[in-house]
Amino acid sequence: MDKIIINGGVPLRGTVEVGGMKNAALPIIYACVLIEDKCIIENIPNVRDVSLSLDILRDMGASVKTINKSTVEIDCTGVRQGTSKVEQVQKIRASYYLLGSELGRFGKAHVAYPGGCDFGGRPIDQHIKGFETLGGVVNTESGHVDVTTENGPVGANIFFDVVTVGATINVMLAAVLAEGTTVIDNAAREPHIVDLANFLNTCGAKITGAGTDVIKIKGVNKLHGCTYAIIPDMIEAGTFMVAAAATGGCVKITNVIPKHLESVSVKLEEAGATVDEFDDAVVVTGRSIVRKTNLKTHPYPGFPTDMQPQMAVLLCLANGVSYVSEGVYEKRFRYVEELIKMGATIKVDGRTAVIEGGKELSGAPVIAVDLRAGVAMVIAGLVAQGTTEISDIHLIERGYDDVVGKLRSLGAEIKRVSAPDPEESELIKKAN
Repeated sequence: MDKIIINGGVPLRGTVEVGGMKNAALPIIYACVLIEDKCIIENIPNVRDVSLSLDILRDMGASVKTINKSTVEIDCTGVRQGTSKVEQVQKIRASYYLLGSELGRFGKAHVAYPGGCDFGGRPIDQHIKGFETLGGVVNTESGHVDVTTENGPVGANIFFDVVTVGATINVMLAAVLAEGTTVIDNAAREPHIVDLANFLNTCGAKITGAGTDVIKIKGVNKLHGCTYAIIPDMIEAGTFMVAAAATGGCVKITNVIPKHLESVSVKLEEAGATVDEFDDAVVVTGRSIVRKTNLKTHPYPGFPTDMQPQMAVLLCLANGVSYVSEGVYEKRFRYVEELIKMGATIKVDGRTAVIEGGKELSGAPVIAVDLRAGVAMVIAGLVAQGTTEISDIHLIERGYDDVVGKLRSLGAEIKRVSAPDPEESELIKKAN
């Protein structure tokens, strides 16, 4: 029953530092299963998905030590194959990376179906296609995915029917210790794909082409430990960029890779904001007039689906009608109902939202329906007149480290409060 409460209407000003990328940290954490040695992972984000992933490995027999807030030591020498807990795995989508890691190290895998945010159909058919092409026999009965091989994965040529980040990562994990060479065609190109390849190569893997649509992996016999720093989180950075523009403020966002943010920067400038780039920082200055613009989400380097809800909030303030098309997930617009509660005028037709801007948002009780939608509600609360109360904030905390503290440092009137569970309170009353 924890909530975020915001008194809106305050422009954000100041400097904020971005943490490590959640979407890069998670596959690297699970990649440690491949390595019978110690790995020190730096710039790791302090978010719930990371904590849960570390718990999953710990319960499988890994040694996990926290060195400081952003650094952990992981030793998977003692990991027991197929022992991940169902109740933990089902809380997080990224747990399916255990499939590739277990298959790569042990020649077999046994993992429950993953959880995560509900964006509609998120099948793992391309993952299964990849495992089968590497010589695996896949069984998906009884709520688990089981993959078996005779003598471990064998290198092969794999062509994905669609661009898929998850399947690209899973095949990379399964192939690094495989016999022979694996070629992934129509591979995802996201920065966290490159980060995973860099991590594995630092541990002794032979991966080339990451960041392009063809990745080549020459199998090696063994990987060794290393010290590695996670790349900055471009989605966290983009979120603060949109928040600065929406509130009409001026914010310097540090510890970023500006190239990763190009698609967001372009759309913010189309909407009237100013974006100044530096070596490892961007400065976003909002304007009093927001211009209408259209966007469609695509796999990287296109506009990221994980930034779509945040941009929709900004476009609610624009003069005129904007069109937002979702090219990745079919149910990404579930947050629209929450924005309508705050006075937005939005109509959804299939995978396109028509946003009639220029109307003032008003504070209201709203719900975080998923991770990125939740932080979009935070941005809406920052620009709304009056008080906004956001529930189900555990979804926001899956991917944002101390978002309340960081926004408060920029001048936002925001706080996190703990409220008793109504059912629990009623039980206490009855007991007394």
